[in-house]
Amino acid sequence: MTGRKFRRLFFDIETSPNVVFSWNVGHEVRIDYDNILKERAIICICYKFEGESKVHHLTWNKGDDKKMLEKFASIINTADEVVGHNSDRFDIKWVRTRCLYHGIPMTHDIKSIDTLKASRGKFKFNSNKLDYLGKYLGIGEKLETGGFGLWKDIVLKNSKKAMKTMVDYCKQDVLLLESIFKKLNPYIPHKTNAATMFERSAVTCPECLSEDTVVNKHRISAAGVKSVTMQCKSCGKYFSLSQTKFDKALLTPKNE
Repeated sequence: MTGRKFRRLFFDIETSPNVVFSWNVGHEVRIDYDNILKERAIICICYKFEGESKVHHLTWNKGDDKKMLEKFASIINTADEVVGHNSDRFDIKWVRTRCLYHGIPMTHDIKSIDTLKASRGKFKFNSNKLDYLGKYLGIGEKLETGGFGLWKDIVLKNSKKAMKTMVDYCKQDVLLLESIFKKLNPYIPHKTNAATMFERSAVTCPECLSEDTVVNKHRISAAGVKSVTMQCKSCGKYFSLSQTKFDKALLTPKNE
């Protein structure tokens, strides 16, 4: 695997609303899909790979998101993992739906880490919104958009100024997402074992490839299966392996 690098992609999207024809407004107004004048689409996608300093961006062309999605589909296809906030229910499905609309090939096998699921499943925050998590953890906050008028200026007026504001907003979300992920990551079960990917020892950290790992506890399941939980002293990641793999790793010289 010489020269191969693990590619973790952080991304966020901003979308447009449907433009509809309606006789009335209000909370209880029912609008059928026949009333849609213009289908919702993706305004911009911002992304960065782990280890990069720059956040990249793609934008639609006056409401047409095809070329943007063609490029992003080729990018997401190269990622070993993708990270987003509410991305399993929102961002990934949006991108896949718009790619399907345009006939753009996109991998179905996306290994996703959703920080919203992690925050809900592992912790008890007062809120699981990206902005709150950033403030609570002391690592930043979302930018202000100025309200729904920003979307109107982009969708109805094709405002370049509004688009720049939207892109800046989206880029900040990506930076905030990455920082929050790093805070939560020690408690998120790994979905890719980098140690196995790069043919390292089983007791090597599956996240950062550090060999500075220690035993946290030994476990025995109800079925009598033995396993070992370990923690990386470099990045804090917890990981588990079978007792058999653990014993084998201790008997194997590190240079093998």
